[in-house]
Amino acid sequence: MPRFDRYLLSQLLAVFGFFSLVMVAVYWVNRAVRLFDQLIGDGQSALVFLEFSLLTLPNVIRLVLPLSAFAAAVYVANRLTRESELVVMQATGFSPYRMARPVLWFGLCVALMMGVLMHLLVPLSRAALAERTAEISQNASARYLAEGTFTHPSRGLTLYIREIAATGELLDMFLADDRLPDQRTVYTAKKALFARTDSGPKLLMFDGAAQTVETATKRLTLTRFADFTYDFAGLMADTRPKQRTIDELSTLDLLAADPALVAETGATTSEFRFDGHSRFAQPLLAVGSALIGYAALMIGAFSRFGLWRQIGVAVVLLLAVQGVATASTDLGLQSPQGWVWAYAAPCVALLAGFALLWLAARPKRRPRSAEVAA
Repeated sequence: MPRFDRYLLSQLLAVFGFFSLVMVAVYWVNRAVRLFDQLIGDGQSALVFLEFSLLTLPNVIRLVLPLSAFAAAVYVANRLTRESELVVMQATGFSPYRMARPVLWFGLCVALMMGVLMHLLVPLSRAALAERTAEISQNASARYLAEGTFTHPSRGLTLYIREIAATGELLDMFLADDRLPDQRTVYTAKKALFARTDSGPKLLMFDGAAQTVETATKRLTLTRFADFTYDFAGLMADTRPKQRTIDELSTLDLLAADPALVAETGATTSEFRFDGHSRFAQPLLAVGSALIGYAALMIGAFSRFGLWRQIGVAVVLLLAVQGVATASTDLGLQSPQGWVWAYAAPCVALLAGFALLWLAARPKRRPRSAEVAA
């Protein structure tokens, strides 16, 4: 790689790393606040919060990489223009196309990073996050149980536990079930345990009694038991994922669109194929974003007042590309052959970038008055 290409590529990668770090931090802090309130409020530890935060990072990084590539291209082009470095390279005979070559290399580097994220890290992290969420949702002792406190896990249920032993046993448990309008049942037990089953957690009570009062007749029924099983799944809102989502599947599964998987996720064949091709198209969008950011600053001449107009053009073009991406998503989900729309936004971005380079490469005509004077 020529020395100029290495120099410009190193500048782009360094600034890209800085912008990516800042954007990821801002986005992560915004999500971490809500995640912290949710997990810590449910009685989870700081380690669980850290684990969930790490599992959400791949998707956050995927979202910010194209923006970071655009910001890095704009910043580096603006700085090198102000310092006359690009002007000197143009004076030596470098065309805008030639100077854009390291930008394309830079865009391909970002696209490679996004490809690894889209095809590998994001699906794996989403699957792991769904699994851990299912485990946390079943941890009823952390979410609903507290020593010496009356809690109300759901409407019509009251739970009290005198002590939770180190072994996980619930000592001197009281449970009042008022969900039925015509009767009220109170369970008491000297000891209770939780058992996880495929249908949800069960409450195993030992050496206790069940007292049922009929509301209409005021009749009391007392039943003593040595052991009794209560379906504790009714005490909590079941937040476990019933099925996998598209984000958890591999790219091959999405492109194959197996009918069994389509039925399992509750999605459509169009969604499967569009999402699968989007994993190839979005990395190309990073190349187009970087090219737009760089090429837009090449269409103007050097000015002591900066290149704010060109920067504004670059931002407007990036917003237009985002608008195309939003519209193409709606079109792509309408039919199984609509996956071609996944490549609409990257193609528009690349065409816009090369169109700007073409404008920058056109010879600047001298004003007619200047020609006459000469």
